[in-house]
Amino acid sequence: MVHYYSADYVMPVTSSPIKNGVIAMDENGTVLGIYDNDSVPKNVEIERFKGVLIPGFINAHCHLELSHLLGKISQKKGLVKFITEVMSNRSADDDVIQKAMDLADKAMYANGIQAVGDHVNSAVSAKIKEDSKIVYHTFVEILGLREEEAAQKIDEAREIEFSFDSGHASITLHAPYSCSKVLFKAFKKSVSEDNIISIHNQESEEENKLFRYKTGEFLEFYEKIGFSADEFKAQARNSIQTYMSYLPTGNKVILVHNTYTSLKDLDFIRRMGRDVVMCICPKANLYIEDALPKVSIFEQNGCEIAIGTDSLASNDTLSVLDELKVLHKHFPELDFNQTLKWATINGAKALTLEESLGSLEVGKTPGLLLVKNMNHFKVTDKIEIERIA
Repeated sequence: MVHYYSADYVMPVTSSPIKNGVIAMDENGTVLGIYDNDSVPKNVEIERFKGVLIPGFINAHCHLELSHLLGKISQKKGLVKFITEVMSNRSADDDVIQKAMDLADKAMYANGIQAVGDHVNSAVSAKIKEDSKIVYHTFVEILGLREEEAAQKIDEAREIEFSFDSGHASITLHAPYSCSKVLFKAFKKSVSEDNIISIHNQESEEENKLFRYKTGEFLEFYEKIGFSADEFKAQARNSIQTYMSYLPTGNKVILVHNTYTSLKDLDFIRRMGRDVVMCICPKANLYIEDALPKVSIFEQNGCEIAIGTDSLASNDTLSVLDELKVLHKHFPELDFNQTLKWATINGAKALTLEESLGSLEVGKTPGLLLVKNMNHFKVTDKIEIERIA
């Protein structure tokens, strides 16, 4: 059966908004047609809404397995303190973890999220993802500061990767401050070009201090966990300018957070000629560091931008709409037509899901959301999302 939906505007994302547009979808959510008001097939029933119809959101960065930490981690204490508290509070009964993940998964779907790039350290989320209405790409994180453990850490990540959908899973390095140079080099040799990399980048100025000067809170953190940083050498440059050359050259790379990424860093990334997506998680950045990325310089430099929610350890919701509200509040010059791309098609491209998700195009199954209470395409606290399909 074909369903026809119309609203004040239809925003396909990859083409211009259509006033009083109509979307035709089958019962499986596949887009069969997109029409302006004058080209709709005759004698069909159309369900009409007040608002704006858009495709489902793409959450490019999340940690589903941390959902049980909602409200348990201190806010605005900085990244090193955040990591320390997560490590201390992470353990919980299996049923507690499973219940929290199940609730988070269902909440994301209700919040209009169609796909998620999810970071894991175990296989605990595999069953939730298998049964979910959401498409997940799972990134199995590799962490290893001790050089002699590099090969073992990669093998362990491969074992976890087997628990997830082979078409939507890859291994990835966690962050430059949690992986040795030897591990970076071993990783580079061990992955094929279709292995998407999603790495936490410059979430804190402490990361840049570590790589530039070998100073700051990470040295104290290493001491607490019993790791000697004696062999670590300051590079007199920010972290991204140090580690990017160690990443595989042909792989898509999602740089996550980028709270302290500078104009010089962006110039360095551009000169490296890599396929890079800048994923921003505004609410988590405020929760942890009480700071936001320099979104304007990302835009001005033509960066591909996607949006993530991070985890419930660093957020009170897993809602891309809430992330958009924060972005538009702090950067009122932003245009919804542009940020909608960040929240949909750019995230789909980052996760290599653009053939089926991220925009309203014939043949895709992108989901369909109604944006309510929106005037003149302005993002305010009043707007809400309702899932239509």
